[in-house]
Amino acid sequence: MKTILDHTHDEAKNIKTFWFKPEKPARYTAGQFTEIRLKHDKPDDRGDKRWFTVSSSPTDAMMSITTKWAGDKASSFKKTLFSLPMGTEVQLAEPMGDFVLPKQTDRPLVFVAGGIGVTPMHSMIKWLVDTGEKRDIHLLYAANKLEDVAFRDLFEKAPITFQIILNNPPKDWKGKSGMLTADAVLEVPGVADTAMVYLSGPEPMIEKLFDDLKAKGVDKKRLITDYFPNYDAI
Repeated sequence: MKTILDHTHDEAKNIKTFWFKPEKPARYTAGQFTEIRLKHDKPDDRGDKRWFTVSSSPTDAMMSITTKWAGDKASSFKKTLFSLPMGTEVQLAEPMGDFVLPKQTDRPLVFVAGGIGVTPMHSMIKWLVDTGEKRDIHLLYAANKLEDVAFRDLFEKAPITFQIILNNPPKDWKGKSGMLTADAVLEVPGVADTAMVYLSGPEPMIEKLFDDLKAKGVDKKRLITDYFPNYDAI
């Protein structure tokens, strides 16, 4: 899919959204992912291709991906992406994946996001807001610090239950704090009963949450996962 980098937007500390204008209208389902290839000189061992969740909604005129800048640890791919001039032609693969909303609209949903893993949740919630479709959603969003929380405006305005959990909260923080654990997830109403639980974030975190929730009695058929490789922490 041929696109043009149209503009970028800072979402939170070191988190940026890249907006691409497709040559033709893009068709995809909220929550799906794409692959981007950026040819560049001397790519490192992680190569010149990367998978990204499409963080925009199918209702948006353009497509976006949202990613985190890792500073000195950034790959050659990320360095190239963050230095792209506006107007650069970029090839995106046709979106794919099944980390999407269930067809059963009355099923309670619990979204559990760790760090940049919140991007598919943003796509789905933005789609629901734009279309006016109602779903019973509780979003538990774990971040290291408050300044790391992306898309806060949308989540606070959307007709969902939105809860932030901070590993390193400010002194005046009145919300939930601590690590994102299975016990923290189980405190969310519905997790232990019938809700479908969507887990998205760094691969080690999601693997542990999946195993721990299953061990604590949550049917694995209700656990939907989306792993973000190459991220070790939120």
